Amino acid sequence: MKSLILCNVAALGLLAALPAVAFSGAETYKAKCAMCHGPDGGGATPVGQRLKVRDLRSADVQKQTTEALTEIITNGQKAMPAFGKSLSPDQVKDIVGFLRSIATK
Repeated sequence: MKSLILCNVAALGLLAALPAVAFSGAETYKAKCAMCHGPDGGGATPVGQRLKVRDLRSADVQKQTTEALTEIITNGQKAMPAFGKSLSPDQVKDIVGFLRSIATK
């Protein structure tokens, strides 16, 4: 029981260390984007592989401006649907923040 409590305390500490944007962006990403782009952004899902989605961690994606990524999420691009009607501007901003946090180092 003591180890379970310590694990929960440690997990809360990790969550507290995450910037709020990355955390809320991660939750929105998981709900709206991970089905195609994968939980890690690599695109290694059946849908992602079929659609040949880009690796969101790659330098190619990461070099895009915040405005460009916001535009793509909001209005869609090629097979990617637009999320401008189902996500608020703050949620889109949070997703972009999350994408920046998963960049390949």
